[in-house]
Amino acid sequence: MSPVVITLVDLLSKIKRKIDQFPASDISSSRFGKAEFRDFYDNIEQEMSGLLEPIVSLIDFNRVKLTPKEVTIELKAYLVESWGNRTRIDYGSGHELNFMMFLFAIKRLGLLNVDEHDYNSDLSADTRKPFKLDDENQNDHTDATSLVLKVFVSYLGTMRAIQYMYWLEPAGSHGVWGLDDYHFLPFLFGSSQLACHKYLKPISIHNADYLDMYADKYLYFGCIKFINQVKTASSLRWHSPMLDDISGVKTWGKVNQGMIKMYMAEVLGKLPVMQHFMFGKIINAPLGLSQALPNGQDGENHVHYFWAECCGIKIPSAIAASANEHKGHENFKKMPSTPQPLPFD
Repeated sequence: MSPVVITLVDLLSKIKRKIDQFPASDISSSRFGKAEFRDFYDNIEQEMSGLLEPIVSLIDFNRVKLTPKEVTIELKAYLVESWGNRTRIDYGSGHELNFMMFLFAIKRLGLLNVDEHDYNSDLSADTRKPFKLDDENQNDHTDATSLVLKVFVSYLGTMRAIQYMYWLEPAGSHGVWGLDDYHFLPFLFGSSQLACHKYLKPISIHNADYLDMYADKYLYFGCIKFINQVKTASSLRWHSPMLDDISGVKTWGKVNQGMIKMYMAEVLGKLPVMQHFMFGKIINAPLGLSQALPNGQDGENHVHYFWAECCGIKIPSAIAASANEHKGHENFKKMPSTPQPLPFD
């Protein structure tokens, strides 16, 4: 791994350790988000400039024509918003997008070596070999593979810990009809990771033995196993019908192409997500964009759909509902460290 990738993984490890400093004291009162998340969020926001210092120190400021303060302010904005919304105590694909923009900003600052790839190439080509999450000897000459399998996977692990501790609500109102209550990109990256696998097929996600064997090696299988652990319906058809439909696609390459199109349409193409997107001197706003709202007015004048699905409907956390199923247990007051089955009705 390159020095900047190692630094990013270390940064995420430091943020993950902060979760234990702000434990949720009451996990029995509600299925909705826990107020202690705001303490965690405030601490991250307060200390973020110091946490970013190792990354900022790697930048050649003669080349980027920005000051360390300007860079820190913009990187901080993306990374702080990567953990969820402080007011609503929720998390969704827009927050996940902020983390990707944090990485994209670092790339634009010249710290990451990520080549342009031909996405129209045959993803199932026999010349490619799938990288595994536990592969320490990745032969990619760029940072691209490590950014997904090391940095993004570290971010995903930190978000899972936050979701378990603070019961973040799913942002929006898609619920079980989306790919995941919280995430989209693990499925996009995961299908790409498997695109050249000779034996595992999309239909393989229905095999419980395969899920146990490969959850720690392949992102897609790990996400399916996570969903199955927190929801107790007998099959994906009941609790995740879209993922069930996708499993009928013949190849991972086709799944990946569909994921990219879906991400463009359902995340980057949706006003409830993109109206919160932040531009600055690193990631410039396109010409013709309206002026940003003053600080403290986020969302005050933005457009709501009829159901106000961007920030209106409160949806209980599946993890919270699962924990509430264990109220009668002696150890209920202890936060579950692993997913517990969630009855689906």
